[in-house]
Amino acid sequence: MADLTGLIPKLAGQRILVVGDVILDEYLTGRATRMSREAPVPVLELEARHVLPGGAANPAANIAALGSTASLVGVVGADPAAETLRQVLNTRGISAHLLLDDATRPTTVKMRIMAQMGLRFPQQVARLDTLSREPISPEIERQVGVVIAAEMRRANAVLVSDYHTGLLTTSLVSSVRTMAGNAGSILLAADAQGSLEKYVGFALVKCNADEARAYLGRDLRTDRDFATAAFDLCSGLQLTGAMFITRGADGITWATGDGTVSHARAPAVTDVYDTVGAGDTAIAVITLAVGAGATYAEAAALANYGSGLVVRRVGNYTPAREELLWALETWRSEE
Repeated sequence: MADLTGLIPKLAGQRILVVGDVILDEYLTGRATRMSREAPVPVLELEARHVLPGGAANPAANIAALGSTASLVGVVGADPAAETLRQVLNTRGISAHLLLDDATRPTTVKMRIMAQMGLRFPQQVARLDTLSREPISPEIERQVGVVIAAEMRRANAVLVSDYHTGLLTTSLVSSVRTMAGNAGSILLAADAQGSLEKYVGFALVKCNADEARAYLGRDLRTDRDFATAAFDLCSGLQLTGAMFITRGADGITWATGDGTVSHARAPAVTDVYDTVGAGDTAIAVITLAVGAGATYAEAAALANYGSGLVVRRVGNYTPAREELLWALETWRSEE
C-alpha cells in the first residue's frame, strides 16, 4: 500500500453530487441539577443549543471539510427547521439552493437531549425525532430528478445517502443509476443503511455490520464471515467496484466481484465518546479517495482514520485534511 499521506491532498478539488435524506441534528445541553418530583428523571437546566448538518447533509459536510465541493440535493419542509438547516449548510460552504421544499412533510429533525454531568462530554438522555417516512410524491420526485440531471453534468461522482425518510424511492434510485450510466464516467456510490436491494449496479456501496447481518439473515462474527458477506453482497448487487462493510473498532471489510477480499484494520483510537456520524465520514472519504485514484484498500484505510477522528467527539464531526494527516502520523506510529 502506498503512503496514505500522499493521498490526502487528492481528496480536495473534486465535485461530488450528494443525493439523500437531509436531517437537522439539534443538541440541547443542560446541567443536571436534581431529580424531578413528577417522574424518576433528572431535571436539566438549559445551557446550550447546537445545530449540525445530519443525514445526507453530513457526508456533504465531510466532503466540503476535505476541500472538495458538495452539491446537495434533498427535500425539506416549508418550516423554520428548513431555514435553520440552510443556514447551517451555508456556514459549512455548502450551497442549499438544491434543497426542494415540500409543504406536505416536515423537515427531518433529530433533537438530542444531553445532560452535562461533569464528564468531558455531556451524555445523551433522550432523543425526539420529527420526520415523515412517507415516500415523496411523484411530482416532487420528478422535480428532484430534474435537479439531479442538471447537476450530474458537473460532477465527478454521485453519493447517495439513504436514511429511510422517503426521498430515495426505488424509482428515483433507478433514475440516478440510469443517468449516471448515460453520463459515462460518473462514479456512483451509496451509503445504503440496510436498503441494499435498491443499489444494484452501483460502483461502491457501504453498510455497517448490523445492516449486513440483517440483510443476509445470518450471524457474522469473524473476519472470514465478513469477507464472505462482503463478497456475497458485491456479487449479489452486481457492483462494478466494491462492497464495504464498516465494523467499528474492527475496521472495514471490503470485497470486489472478482473475489478479492480484504480487511482494513482500524487504528487504536482512545477516548471513544460517540459513534454518530462515523459512517457518513467513512463513505465520504471512500468516495473521494476512489475518485482520486486510490485503491480500495487505501480508501478503506483512510476511511478508518477519518472515522477514528469522529468517534472522539460528540455529534457529527467533520475532520479536515490537516486532522486526517495528524491521525495518520500519530496513530500509525503507535501501531
